[in-house]
Amino acid sequence: MSFLSFGLHESIMQGIYDSGYDNPTEIQQKAIPPALQGRDVIGCAPTGTGKTAAFVLPILNKLTQCPDSDKYVHPFALILTPTRELALQIEDSIKTYGSSTPVRTVCVYGGVSLENQVRALRKGCDIVVATPGRLLDHLNRRSVSLGAVDVLVLDEADRMFDMGFIHDVRKIISYVPTDRQTLLFSATMSPDIKKLISGIQKKPVLVEIGSPNTPVSTVDQQFYVAAKNTKLDLLVHILKKEPIETMLVFSRTKHGADKIARRLAQNGVSSAALHADRSQSQRKKALDDFKQRRFKVLVATDIAARGLDIDKISHVVNFDTPAFAEDYIHRIGRTGRAEETGTAVTFVDDEEKKFLKRIEYLTGKKFDVKKYPDFDYPEPEKAESVPRPRNWQAFQRKMRGYRP
Repeated sequence: MSFLSFGLHESIMQGIYDSGYDNPTEIQQKAIPPALQGRDVIGCAPTGTGKTAAFVLPILNKLTQCPDSDKYVHPFALILTPTRELALQIEDSIKTYGSSTPVRTVCVYGGVSLENQVRALRKGCDIVVATPGRLLDHLNRRSVSLGAVDVLVLDEADRMFDMGFIHDVRKIISYVPTDRQTLLFSATMSPDIKKLISGIQKKPVLVEIGSPNTPVSTVDQQFYVAAKNTKLDLLVHILKKEPIETMLVFSRTKHGADKIARRLAQNGVSSAALHADRSQSQRKKALDDFKQRRFKVLVATDIAARGLDIDKISHVVNFDTPAFAEDYIHRIGRTGRAEETGTAVTFVDDEEKKFLKRIEYLTGKKFDVKKYPDFDYPEPEKAESVPRPRNWQAFQRKMRGYRP
């Protein structure tokens, strides 16, 4: 199947070809046709399968059929997403696929000037891409109206639940007309998601690619023994031993991400840390530099890395075994994308074995946790023996006669 089979407007086809794409992915093949027909769609597929184009292309195609769309003041489409990084990447996709169209997009997210966004919104636009919290700020200030929204997209819906945005999402939906088209995309399908769907969609078409709780088959999953005090050494060892093009390392904490980046720098490995304490300009520069291969390793927390759309990441490393099994699926979905092969490495210490069991339960697989070959593991520390008292026998007799 080719993109031609969808009957998309020629201006959009030009954007697709300019992007270097010839054939749609499986999620695009199954989600785009009902979306073009105006049906509500639930797209459930592993991360990295091309969900963004599955909703961006139908929206752009609808806009090409609207006369004088460039004169609209209020947005025709609203795309909600959990993080600013993902919002920016969706905006980039819209600009790329719609490069030959007059479509106007405004991206609103926290951490930057509210006033600049207010001015952009009041000029008018066709599509708003937004994080929930910042969009609510604009709704409260009346700097945007959602009364003309025809298409609503909830992207990474599962993550919006995880990050506690669902109440904001429901509030935002109350501003949108009920006679709209709603497209919902998620990497996992939880009871909470199903409950949300029942209240906001009408007879949706379910498009499910593989098992939502199963990583794509192109990812080689490896698990290695690593005590807390050996993880940094093991990471450096792997980087020196294996031919790694690009690596995304996940840290549980911001402090941990900075510590990993510092150790890598000390060992001559170029890297950058990406987390919420970095300014928006710092985060954008880190992402741009990583995409341009100006350094090899990006170290990130879950929230900062969610939704990253970076091609050809060869390795993902879970420096800390994720406490939630769903996060494991999301993390390793950063590699092995678009039918490329990838490697996902997870370090497991004794305290994290319980997290590994959760991953095994969710994925339905049993993983072998091994020692990394040729790595010089330190000898386990022996417990110090406590010397007995000189009058040990007298002490024992005394304790036997003790009554509380």
